[in-house]
Amino acid sequence: MSRRTWTVRALLALSLAATAPLAHGALAAQAHESEDTPLTTASVTPDGGGSTALTDLAVTTEQLAFGLARPTAIAAPDDGTDRLLITEKAGTVRVYHPDTGLTAEPLLDVTSLIAVGGNERGLLGIATGPDFADTQHVYLGYTAAPAGDVTLARHDLNDGSTEVLISQEHPNYSNHNGGQIAFGADGHLYWSLGDGGGAGDPDDNGQRVDTLLGTIVRVDVNATCGELPYCVPEDNPYVDDPDARSEIWATGLRNAWRFSVDPADNSLWIADVGQGRWEEINHLPESAAGANLGWSCLEGLEVFNADRCLPDVDYHDPVFTYGTSVDGCAVIGGHVYRGERHAELAEGVYIATDYCSSTAWAVRPDGNGGYEDARVGEFPTQVSAFGTDVGGELYVVNDLPGQLHRVGFESVDAAAPTS
Repeated sequence: MSRRTWTVRALLALSLAATAPLAHGALAAQAHESEDTPLTTASVTPDGGGSTALTDLAVTTEQLAFGLARPTAIAAPDDGTDRLLITEKAGTVRVYHPDTGLTAEPLLDVTSLIAVGGNERGLLGIATGPDFADTQHVYLGYTAAPAGDVTLARHDLNDGSTEVLISQEHPNYSNHNGGQIAFGADGHLYWSLGDGGGAGDPDDNGQRVDTLLGTIVRVDVNATCGELPYCVPEDNPYVDDPDARSEIWATGLRNAWRFSVDPADNSLWIADVGQGRWEEINHLPESAAGANLGWSCLEGLEVFNADRCLPDVDYHDPVFTYGTSVDGCAVIGGHVYRGERHAELAEGVYIATDYCSSTAWAVRPDGNGGYEDARVGEFPTQVSAFGTDVGGELYVVNDLPGQLHRVGFESVDAAAPTS
């Protein structure tokens, strides 16, 4: 994959050089500062070697349900029910079934556990493991009452109990909580945490390894080790560092509100919300354990704060960036399409959007070590999260409209009106 290595010397030189901003792909010339049923026979392979150009791709959406209260995440239990579980910010989980629609009553209600003060606090993530049909365990990410600690917990639908697995203090600000949860193809649980909030990462959490803030963690929730209700995998990058949290998988994140795991290769696609200039999408192969994504030394491909740049650190470049005030306000990460309905058209294509602009972005490896990207339409307003069903089909929920939509694909030629 494309990667740029940085040293402090190079970063300082760059920070003192001409201030022309850097960007990836179609946005290279755009930079403005801001405030804080298959439809084609062409094929796309996972490594980007397919014959369909991204510019020939268009997303479609179909509204399936409404009446959700600020939905934040989607999970699909692999238990033969074909249902989707949708979290609502205040602390409830609703069920959608393709035959019966959206249930009126929640599957579970943990509102008593949730701190919701501030726009970004609440019940933020949900995941079900491969053993869900047997255990009925649901994993939740939320900000805990009363102080807003960022929390990973396991809820047992059989008896209604909730067990806290990890709690990270988040005392000073209500924003940048992260909150995505996903199981990898390796069976381990991945969880994102924001940098602790405030502007500019005031505590430099992004470049620290003694806190879980500003990281993605990776733990084994199917075992216990000592007093811990989980185990740390032996191949985690910091297991032998006495000064680091051994749960950490990747560092240098500002607020990875949404990330996803590609089941084809266990790589992570991470959308990190920017400070005000650059929104970014990162792609970490399974071999990139310990990657440092740069914040708050870097924002996107630019130096943000040279004083935060660590000596002799290789910073992992994003594969796609766009200007925050030019094309939106906050990137909403999606998934690599691995479904069957549109496989001939969109197999291996990563899809994301922005909360404000609703632009649909497509990104994929170009087969030559780099990446290509394109605008492929628009999503409904204020998308807050993507999810997939057990067959890999894509869905989105949008925030204040409170709707669920199924995502599809078509060719541009098929989408164009005929004269």
